[in-house]
Amino acid sequence: MKIFDSKKFLEKGGWFIGNFEPSVIKTDLFEISYKTHNKDEFWPKHHHKKSDEINYLIRGKMKINNVIIEEGKIFVIEKNESIKPIFLENCEMIVIKIPSTINDKHIDNEIDIA
Repeated sequence: MKIFDSKKFLEKGGWFIGNFEPSVIKTDLFEISYKTHNKDEFWPKHHHKKSDEINYLIRGKMKINNVIIEEGKIFVIEKNESIKPIFLENCEMIVIKIPSTINDKHIDNEIDIA
């Protein structure tokens, strides 16, 4: 058995499986993260060119591209789909990206689509 301190991964954005270090399991097939976002936290409009992203909102409420997402919902962001998340409440999420690609977060011009 191996035991890891989650604090080590929270310092890296919560990512704990994927093609990066530190990683519980290093693989280029997918990435997994446990993320927390504070209410009103700024997150830039962005997209991924190589990865699809599956999100499970465990707690909280957020808005993405004029769609309200509440806790218990799973939503998929496909590659090349630009999003601008707005955190309406403190949020906890599990995020899975397929595949695990380094430097695949691309910041878009900040056009208000909220």
